[in-house]
Amino acid sequence: MVAIERTQTGVRIETRMLKVMKGLAEYLDMSLGDLIEGIVLHAFEGRLPFGDETSEKIRQLKSVYGLELTADDSHRLDENDEP
Repeated sequence: MVAIERTQTGVRIETRMLKVMKGLAEYLDMSLGDLIEGIVLHAFEGRLPFGDETSEKIRQLKSVYGLELTADDSHRLDENDEP
C-alpha cells in the first residue's frame, strides 16, 4: 500500500458518462474515486487502463446508458443547461 492524501472535490461530468463510470466501478467492486484515480494514473503513463474483458463491459454499459461520445468529442462538448 502507498500512503496518500485525498481531497474532496466537486466535479461536473457528462451525465451518461458518469452512469457508465458508476456502473463500471460497481462491476469492478471499487469506488468511483478509485476508478478515476486508476484511469488517470494509467493515462499519465500512456498506458491503457483496461483489458479486453473490462473494455467489453464498458461497451455494454455505454449501450445501456446511450453514451455515444468518443475521445474525438472530448474538447468539443457544449453544455446545455436545458433538461
